[in-house]
Amino acid sequence: MREVTRLRATPDQRATRSVGGAGGGTGPGGGKVTAATPPLRPLLLLPVGSGGRVTSVRSLRPCPAMGTEPRQAGAAVTTLRLYLEKILLQWVLQARPLSGAEVFNALRPFYFAVHPDFFGQHPREREINENSLKRLNGYLENLQKPGFKSFKPTQLTFYVREREQNSSDVQESFSAAGFRAVSFTLHTRDLLSTVLDILNSCSLSTEHVQSVNSQPHKEVKGTFYRPIKWDKTYYSFTGFKDPEEELEQAQRVEITLISWLDNSEKSAVKKLRNSLPLREELNRLKDELTHQLQLSDIRWQRSWGIAHRCSQLHSLGRLAQQSPEVLRNVKGHTVVFTDCSGMSATGHVMLGTMDVHHHWIEIFERLPSYYKLQKKMLLLEDRISHLLGGIQITYIEELQPLLTLEEYYTTLDAFYNRLLNSRLSFHPRSLRGLQMILESDKYAPSLHELGHFNIPTMCDPATLQWFIITKAQQARENLKRKEELTVMEKELISASTEKFSLKQLYKEPSISHAQMIDCCKRLLEESLPYLQGMHLCISHFYSVLQDGDLCIPWNWKS
Repeated sequence: MREVTRLRATPDQRATRSVGGAGGGTGPGGGKVTAATPPLRPLLLLPVGSGGRVTSVRSLRPCPAMGTEPRQAGAAVTTLRLYLEKILLQWVLQARPLSGAEVFNALRPFYFAVHPDFFGQHPREREINENSLKRLNGYLENLQKPGFKSFKPTQLTFYVREREQNSSDVQESFSAAGFRAVSFTLHTRDLLSTVLDILNSCSLSTEHVQSVNSQPHKEVKGTFYRPIKWDKTYYSFTGFKDPEEELEQAQRVEITLISWLDNSEKSAVKKLRNSLPLREELNRLKDELTHQLQLSDIRWQRSWGIAHRCSQLHSLGRLAQQSPEVLRNVKGHTVVFTDCSGMSATGHVMLGTMDVHHHWIEIFERLPSYYKLQKKMLLLEDRISHLLGGIQITYIEELQPLLTLEEYYTTLDAFYNRLLNSRLSFHPRSLRGLQMILESDKYAPSLHELGHFNIPTMCDPATLQWFIITKAQQARENLKRKEELTVMEKELISASTEKFSLKQLYKEPSISHAQMIDCCKRLLEESLPYLQGMHLCISHFYSVLQDGDLCIPWNWKS
């Protein structure tokens, strides 16, 4: 409820008015009113802090502000007119759509709470937030496209950083690490409603959205969540930590690889020793289930800890004992533990880690129908390839959001129908050896440094044909370069593993071949006895994982 400012009568006016009790009298309601007392006056209600906008009828209380004399009435009419004009201006501002700049400003508290850079010590949560932010940005970009009407509900999961747990009315349960998981589905078709849904879903304040919406209409280019800037007073109001101050403090002390390894060695060795029994258990369970179910492989989409992975394998093992006939359908396939159950676009069987056994059983029972859909999908890819001069349609797990087989088939089918209607004329087999992926959240084709084309599903056919033809030679050169980098990367990983006696040397999916090559070359020039017997991950940050793996940035300082 907002505070209401009341314009009261003057002291002289109050002095000339005397209202009696509830008993009989000459005035209305039995009161006694002197002859000099003016009648009750109309109300002028101005909510404080709302810019003249009345937000609730219940908050309005009678207050004398205007008289009946001509001069008073004229002043009252003028005041009322100005007040109504102010309200109208507010309504006009709220009626227009938000700009890209206003969306950026309105979602700043949200970006502060979920920005991946603040989850450096938690790679799994960091990866989930990065993936969800990419999908959210695509959704917001689609809302700003004029005439775009094809919207699908988008389910997102974010790990939200804890602010201050001082309020007793906060119902969310925070983890010991200081963040909570929030899932919500976007289905709105305008930016303002989408922004409010996001903030409300994450229990963040929406008070600032009105002020953001009333700012001058300016556009910003680039991604929605970088860079982040906010007035210093915001942090004292919300309780968030200032990311600029945190980054400044971190940058004051230049972290070198040697100094960090020296400080982190004991902690990493202790965690690694504690995890050794679980690592052996994990390998044993994986080998047993792979052999028992005749699987091609068992994988994990997220960077879950060893204990978590063992628990998932135990669950699958119990299901194999209870319902062995159901799991016969999975023979020869790869099982991937991920966030949802189904079949992936690459044909892997996905088991959601939050699902119970009967959900998994349903997936295994539906596998024959999935296999039929997979065959239709492969046929559809061949038809698209034929229309586009023999270019290969592919799906790259490391670079694309996780899609189910149904979602990917729908995307292919929509793209195929657009191609049929456009009647493009590519020379048969002129593009054999080239690759392309389909992206539903982009609107302009591009050529990736690894050599494949990124083609939007809604791309104009004429633009698509021109772009592929003009970039075909460069794409072949990029593919050749990719093969060379892949060979070089494997050689350097092998050499580094041998020199430092590492148990394992691997990289995050976001690390490119060129970055990994540069990192390994520089590592081979150093003497690092700390790494003997360790698991080393090349990443974007320094961290010791819960099972003792060492994470170092690819561009570490010596």
